[in-house]
Amino acid sequence: MKQLELTPRLRQLADWVPDGAMFADIGTDHALLPVWLVLRGRVHGCIASDLRPEPLRRAKATAKLWGVSGIVFRLCDGLSGIRPEEADTITIAGLGGENIAAILAKAPWTRDGKHVLLLQPMTRVETLRRYLSENGYAIRREALVQERGILYPVMEASGGETRLTPGQWYGGAKLLQDPLGDRYLIEKIIRLQNALAGLNRGSRDPGNAVKADELRDILTELLQMREAWRHANCPRN
Repeated sequence: MKQLELTPRLRQLADWVPDGAMFADIGTDHALLPVWLVLRGRVHGCIASDLRPEPLRRAKATAKLWGVSGIVFRLCDGLSGIRPEEADTITIAGLGGENIAAILAKAPWTRDGKHVLLLQPMTRVETLRRYLSENGYAIRREALVQERGILYPVMEASGGETRLTPGQWYGGAKLLQDPLGDRYLIEKIIRLQNALAGLNRGSRDPGNAVKADELRDILTELLQMREAWRHANCPRN
């Protein structure tokens, strides 16, 4: 019998969903993750929500295809249509980091310590890490997943406190032991070096000089983080 397969990103999220969770998938699109979890009896209740009708229709079609019932499909913007008591585990995946931060900002109950947040930003992850660290969330763990040659971070957060440095906004808070950590840090370093070179070639706007100084400080920290990763993961003869 054919089985529903998840992408590496979604499989990492699925692995972190606690057994018996009251689960909500925000921006569900095809509802692959909720359907997969229900098929395996991993969740006690399940909500699949999306902002637009068309993705929600695709989600319902996926559930019908796999013979899954019991998923509540909800049309709403972010968490606006989810009550705090309806879910203890919330996934927001496949959006930009700034969009995930905006969704959480409109739902302050997510930092009450009673909800597990499983987040997978596609871009601007530094914006999300910074938001979490400055707004009453603790990043409990992170992992890197490679999909189609691209590295994506997956993180678990909940109410609490995480103090992150600017370098950690970019390089991660919990990736010291991750096998893909070195590549991830190298990619961030190259990206910021290119951004710094662009500022240096630009106008003599004082604002550019301030941004350049900030980028240099972050680059220094990322290089230190890479050295720490190498020390932790590359035994010396």
